Amino acid sequence: MWHDVETTKDLLNFTVVAETAAQLVRESAQEPISIGISGIWGTGKSSLVKMIGNSLRDADAEKKYVFLEFNAWLYQGYDDARMALLQSVADKLVTESQSRKTGVEKAFEFAKRVNWLRIGNLLLPVVSGALVGGTIGGPIGAVIGAAGGILKGGGTPTVEDIEKLRSAYDALQPELAGLLKEKETRSLPQEIEELRKTFGDLLSSMDVTLVVLVDDLDRCLPPTAVSTLEAMRLLLFLPRTAFIIAADEQMIRSTVRAHFSDVDLTDDLVTSYFDKLIQVPLRVPRLGVTEVKGYLILLLADLAEKRGDITHDARAQAEKTILESVRQSWAGGLTRKKMEEAFGADAAKVSMEIDLADQLASLMVSADRIAGNPRLIKRFLNNLMIRDTVAKAQGLTIAFDQFVKLQLFERCAPMAAFEYLIKRVAEREDGKAVFLTEIETALGKGMPFEMPDKSWESPFIAEWLKLNPKLGNTDLRPLLYLSRDRTLSLAYFDELSPEGRSLLDAVLQANQIMKPLIDQVKTLGEAEGEVILSRVMRQARSDQWDRTRLMQALHLTKAFPKLGPNYVSYLREVPPSQRPAPLIPLIRDEDWAQDILAQWAKDPLSPAPVKKAIGELEGKS
Repeated sequence: MWHDVETTKDLLNFTVVAETAAQLVRESAQEPISIGISGIWGTGKSSLVKMIGNSLRDADAEKKYVFLEFNAWLYQGYDDARMALLQSVADKLVTESQSRKTGVEKAFEFAKRVNWLRIGNLLLPVVSGALVGGTIGGPIGAVIGAAGGILKGGGTPTVEDIEKLRSAYDALQPELAGLLKEKETRSLPQEIEELRKTFGDLLSSMDVTLVVLVDDLDRCLPPTAVSTLEAMRLLLFLPRTAFIIAADEQMIRSTVRAHFSDVDLTDDLVTSYFDKLIQVPLRVPRLGVTEVKGYLILLLADLAEKRGDITHDARAQAEKTILESVRQSWAGGLTRKKMEEAFGADAAKVSMEIDLADQLASLMVSADRIAGNPRLIKRFLNNLMIRDTVAKAQGLTIAFDQFVKLQLFERCAPMAAFEYLIKRVAEREDGKAVFLTEIETALGKGMPFEMPDKSWESPFIAEWLKLNPKLGNTDLRPLLYLSRDRTLSLAYFDELSPEGRSLLDAVLQANQIMKPLIDQVKTLGEAEGEVILSRVMRQARSDQWDRTRLMQALHLTKAFPKLGPNYVSYLREVPPSQRPAPLIPLIRDEDWAQDILAQWAKDPLSPAPVKKAIGELEGKS
């Protein structure tokens, strides 16, 4: 198994980008800099950020940098993310100043100011901005008393609000003693300016640049993400600071728009907000065939070492040679011959692994459902390991390359094509898909052939059929049996009657709600109707929540209203951006749909057409 975590080991040829970003920090000459590492889920943003940090550390012979790794997602729901980042910076600088024996006094002063700002943050919900003159200073006891007076006078603060403030102040009072005189009053802007000045003086006295590596920002809910961005803004544009932020740029833009949903933000304003925070935007490079081929063979070689097929030294030497070939892809790419040369005398021991990497790379780049995504590739291989282990535990003898080929089909082919394969296998007692034999024979002779079903007419399947090994003469039942962990199981063998299968096909071909079809579905009974509903919704999930699939599934809920909650459970999986407005009029009168519609209406991430459609329905009621 391969762990799905960030790494500083470069198997993807990211070193060039990491070195470029690190060089930008070095050349900033202590001027502030912010670098955004953008890329979709699973492309390696976190790993690239760690590589940038390591590159700076390697060159930090004179200890010019202080590094802080901050994961905003860890504070989701536990703390105010704005204060969490400031507190993390303060704690780090106190520790570093003590170990370096310089700037200790200023570090503690900065930490105290952060704590004071935390109290100011707690005051806001208590007094709702009612502090005289908008101040956060003054005698803190009087402030608590004033807040209590507001409470007694019928104000909005609760007893819990007051107790939270009192407890926070009591805990911090020893640290805050002497920082601000009790009679001194400061406005919030003044206090923030003092915080920034103290921070800048501290870095100058320590003679260091603070490098903050921010990760998982795009995993956060809008309030947490924006709070973290706002905290960075407090420290961002000060000398001796460098922020390196890993986040999907489009996700952050959507987050900003959702957070300020009550403000009519144009695209230009959202772009301006983002550009003011991110000075240097960098994208994670998209992997090509050469990079994916290198990634595959190195992961498979790691597995071969764990199995004892090759030694650690042989694997390490091959890794060095393969990565060098990947970096020099302009010189011919990573061919099968180069992979064999990389393993030298051990090439024969990993012949199957080399063959798989050589064949699979182009498909894993071109297939829409993998698209060269490193995390998806790793998960694909992990799933293979699980199935291989289950097969051995149950006494099933299946070649590893057969596992790979069928799982690739299952993962990347249209769901209808996979269902067709299961049907054809189920029809024969020997479990063989004889139609594959005919196609494989034609391919071997260079002769034309026809696809067995319309669902098989895709560029991916045309390339998949060329892969080794041939499967036409193989009993596929053990392989299909091990696909039960997928959304579609061998239900064709034991869950649906012939009538049920026929109606499933009819539902999947419907382009609109048809009453005759609903009436036919009713003849099956609710049990089979539930099976068909789950099949259609799983197909919808596989098709990225295609609105036609979602509409087709409504034939089942209209035939059997008790299946409405089942339908809603799938709707809750639909990503906010893909919620279909045309579906809303079709479910508006269903009792089981009211809660999900209310949830979509309140969700700031719901598209405007969805909210508008729900609002129009409410206006008509």
